Amino acid sequence: MRALAVRAENLLAALAMGGLMVLPLIEAFLRNVFHVIFPAAPFELNLTLWVGLLGAAIAAREGKLLTLATGEFLPAGTITTVAHVATAFVGVAVATLFAIGGVTFTQTEYQSAEPIAFGVKMWMATLVIPFAFGLIALRLAWRASPHWIGRAIAGLGMVAAWWMTQNPDVITGQPIWPWLVGLLVAGLLGAPIFALLGGIAMVGLVVGVGMLPEFAVVTAHEELTSPVAALATIPLFTVAGFLLAEGKSPERLLRMLRALFGWMPGGTAIAATTLCAFFTLFTGGSGVTILALGGLLLPAMLKEGYRERFSIGLLTASGSLGLLFPLSVPLILFTIVVSAAGTPVQMEHVFIGGLLPGLLMLGLVSLLGTREAIKVRVPRAPFRIGEAVAAIWEAKWEVLLPVVVLAALLGGFAKTAELAPVAALYVLIVQRFIHRDLPTNGDVIRVIGDCVSLVGGVLLILCVAVGLTRYLVLMQVPDMMIAWTQAHVSDRIVFLLLLNLFLLLVGTVMDIFSAIVVVAPLLLPLAALFNVDPVHLGVIFVANLELGYLHPPLGLNLLLASVRFKKPVLEVMWATLPMLGILAAGVLLITYWDWLTLGILRMTGMYPVT
Repeated sequence: MRALAVRAENLLAALAMGGLMVLPLIEAFLRNVFHVIFPAAPFELNLTLWVGLLGAAIAAREGKLLTLATGEFLPAGTITTVAHVATAFVGVAVATLFAIGGVTFTQTEYQSAEPIAFGVKMWMATLVIPFAFGLIALRLAWRASPHWIGRAIAGLGMVAAWWMTQNPDVITGQPIWPWLVGLLVAGLLGAPIFALLGGIAMVGLVVGVGMLPEFAVVTAHEELTSPVAALATIPLFTVAGFLLAEGKSPERLLRMLRALFGWMPGGTAIAATTLCAFFTLFTGGSGVTILALGGLLLPAMLKEGYRERFSIGLLTASGSLGLLFPLSVPLILFTIVVSAAGTPVQMEHVFIGGLLPGLLMLGLVSLLGTREAIKVRVPRAPFRIGEAVAAIWEAKWEVLLPVVVLAALLGGFAKTAELAPVAALYVLIVQRFIHRDLPTNGDVIRVIGDCVSLVGGVLLILCVAVGLTRYLVLMQVPDMMIAWTQAHVSDRIVFLLLLNLFLLLVGTVMDIFSAIVVVAPLLLPLAALFNVDPVHLGVIFVANLELGYLHPPLGLNLLLASVRFKKPVLEVMWATLPMLGILAAGVLLITYWDWLTLGILRMTGMYPVT
């Protein structure tokens, strides 16, 4: 019975993802061929809501909701058991508050009977809000403990949330700092990040301001279904990366890269680094790269004669490369978040701005690979034109992916917002019907289910963080930050250094998506104060968070590499230090030499020369 329910839930999420992929392409086809306007946008926006929240429910089912890395270091035993139950209680309470707010919001939409299109009403789309948050609450309670008493204690979070909504007069106006301390402790102990951010939003709005929970739900719905946000690009580019990683595309691309670069000193290391960057580009540095490619690339490097310690360090560092290249999911999210915060930024500018910095970071790690190959005298393979041609031909469908996407844009067949569906559908066709790496539809549904659990965790954080942002604005927190900075920091160089240190710390304890959603809107006014261009800020932001994946002791890539390569975290940390050092130098160069980011934009006339 449970297996049937799991398959049904995955199928529903896959259908929502399929609609998200196909509807914009139908609109583009009818527009270009028959000059007919098909209203796909309203459905696409609400399908993004469904994909995000159903994905979050699946992530809760699988225990994959994003958390701070600090919870990983709790000692096993009673402390961990108690922490799991306590953090689950908090997560259940926050999810229930959003579920209750979702019920009220859906009732309001039902009464207004606002249409979407073709007779579909808005309330039909918003039903997913209470449904998904209710599922998340139940699953957090169930996973809190293997024992019924632990689950029951965690489940009391539902009662606590219901009591808060029924007794607003009792809690409104009370000091909120005890609530905030409790939420922060829960976050450090391992509560889901959505519970930490959503809990602060709910406490601030309900206790501090006296608003009802549905206010946070309404703001979240506005953000997830905003045409300006174009959030559909995040799940679609991510599913393209997951589909590629699932089949034999990594082997085909590795063969091609080794055939092209194997004659160079460090050719295999360069090939491995480039391959990791390619996959991280689409998956967003979620750890998928290390988990999916580590088993392929580490044996390949050891066979060539690279030292194991160096190889582990190189692959761990390479798992966060690629985030600055065009079509990167974090760059897309940064553009969406800062534009929604009132600083319009064109996505094309951010893509071009990240190109040279991305190549710099990739080149620095590749340089270490070349140095290692020379040091340990790794043999070089002679360049064979026949092997190169055969390898390129075998990987032709993967190589054509960026060509197809750019051709669709430059040829006028697709708008910028339609590039993600083009990429996702292309990869699906290649993997399912050409290579047949995914031989059955069930395999496709399984991969999409894995993808939406990651995407759901990200969009869930974005959903609840909107309420937090609104609360911080109401409390004039950005204005206070500006005032403090003006009083204590007067030099642009010092500001940029402090910005780097702050973002490095953030990237160490938070995943990149959460950091962008929460921190970017707060830094925008500070950056403007010191004349830091928003495109340059975005590149600095992502470069530092890319570095944060490697920073001891909590960098996400360190923990994932420890699991994938079956090595102690401390050993992985030491192996990664040379890469961390050279990438830190790259980040400083990107920060203080803004030509790397803005040079191409200015030379092509896309950006004003200052």
